[in-house]
Amino acid sequence: MRTLRKNWQFHVMLVPALILLILFSFLPMGGIVMAFQDYKPWLHISGSEWVGLDNFRYLFEREDSMQVIWNTLIIAVLKMIFNLLVPFIFAILLNEVRKIAVQRTIQTLVYLPHFLSWVILGGILLDLLATDGFVNQILGSLGIKPIFFLGDNNWFRFTVILTDVWKEFGYNTIVFLAALAGINPSLYEAAEIDGANRWKQTRFITMPSLVPMVVVVGTLALGNVLNAGFDQIFNLYNPLVYQKGDIIDTFVYRTAIQNGEMGFGTAIGLFKSAISMVLILLSYQLAKKWAGYRIF
Repeated sequence: MRTLRKNWQFHVMLVPALILLILFSFLPMGGIVMAFQDYKPWLHISGSEWVGLDNFRYLFEREDSMQVIWNTLIIAVLKMIFNLLVPFIFAILLNEVRKIAVQRTIQTLVYLPHFLSWVILGGILLDLLATDGFVNQILGSLGIKPIFFLGDNNWFRFTVILTDVWKEFGYNTIVFLAALAGINPSLYEAAEIDGANRWKQTRFITMPSLVPMVVVVGTLALGNVLNAGFDQIFNLYNPLVYQKGDIIDTFVYRTAIQNGEMGFGTAIGLFKSAISMVLILLSYQLAKKWAGYRIF
């Protein structure tokens, strides 16, 4: 109470944020009840029939549900790996650029895609990757047959992962550049005196210094392993690629919004949220154990 009286101004500053948190995060959680009902909008929650765990049983009995879960895991895990690997390598390479003006220009150029929404990028990619689009025109000039990037199940995942990495790797590089800035310059000076060239300095100083940050970013990313990117998939996919490109979030959208299966859609969302919460707690413990990272 003494601390509260002393710092009451700071607690008052939290009130608007707490109100928003209650209104938009806690109160809507009452809708979780729909996961256990055969929900009918015209009957509301109070009048809809209670079905217990039937929606969850239906989730695991449907063949397309399990395919959607596998699609989500495959796409999310591959995104997580490449969104960790590519920024790591790019940060090391960018750190070797000695001219500050060139370095900052490159940084700005690779950051830009992050600030564009998938609505905009989706429209651009639909044109670029069409069978008669710019990319296929280049491939045709090289004697390669047109590729249906956004309509072929074998190419859709590759396209989704590649475009997501292209959009985000510049922004994700910031974390590693910050870690690089914290390396003691005397380590490089000592290595240079000992005769180590730039590659050996990178191998024995730069890369080991980045390992703790890689561990932190990688383990914390586990919490989002079921988030494969609704915005991106929704703006790029179509019925031709549902088999390999449909993820949990887009599946919920179609079942709950388009097909009116509100109870089933809520059950899928609750299942995803429960798994994500467990993974977030696990990843936090791993980050604390392996890299000494902790929030509290």
